[in-house]
Amino acid sequence: MKHMPFPVGTWCRLALTLLFLTNALALTGCATLNKWFGLDDESSILKSVDTLTMEGMDDYSVGKYHTARKNFEEIMDRYPFSPQAMLAELKAADCHYYQGNYQEAKVLYLQFEERHPTNEAIPYVMFQIGMCDYSRTDRIDRDTSGARDAIQSFSRLLRAYPNSPYTSEAKARIEAAREFLVNHEYFVAVFYVRTNREQEAAHRLKYLIAVYPDAAITPTAKKLLELIEAGKAPKMGLASWLPKLSMPDWNLFGKNTKDEGQTTQEKK
Repeated sequence: MKHMPFPVGTWCRLALTLLFLTNALALTGCATLNKWFGLDDESSILKSVDTLTMEGMDDYSVGKYHTARKNFEEIMDRYPFSPQAMLAELKAADCHYYQGNYQEAKVLYLQFEERHPTNEAIPYVMFQIGMCDYSRTDRIDRDTSGARDAIQSFSRLLRAYPNSPYTSEAKARIEAAREFLVNHEYFVAVFYVRTNREQEAAHRLKYLIAVYPDAAITPTAKKLLELIEAGKAPKMGLASWLPKLSMPDWNLFGKNTKDEGQTTQEKK
């Protein structure tokens, strides 16, 4: 009699186990397998790249930027080499921009420019980089880095594409950002007057007048400087000397601003 590797009881238990599994699979079929491997989860049903693109653009066109962005990001994750991936990169950046996520949008626009430097959308991308900087500008009594960055970004666009559809608006927004920075300089001068630091205020005003002679606030700066030099610096009602705290309306600068505003909206 041959030696059995397992006792008879062990063989019986194995046989019963196999019989149980066989019956269980027969009863539950594919449903059990799907459940075990997560295949019956609705989220696991993969959409085609065309479906994702269509749904993303449909949501984007009606301002549903959050859901649109999820579709575009899925295209980039699952279909990075598809023809639709480039569109998804650009529209994901646009979604971030219109959601007010300006830093995130700027990063994506810069990445798009780096990956596709010869793409026909690059002038638009460079304009949007400037808009990310411009849009995060707050008030003259706070962080002014957005206005400074916007001037640099829009200027880069003008150097690279001086005749793009965005040229006029970029120039107008540069002028608005410069006025914003001039108003910041003037605001600091008024603050010095308020804190009895007239000499520092005078120094700031002289700098402003010399560097920005054509700024809208310059005539007021000259009047304030004259009072300081005459020893008659205002002590009351300084609020009336302050400029507008927010970014000036860019439509006040340049020509054909109405048409340019429509162009920007159409590009959206």
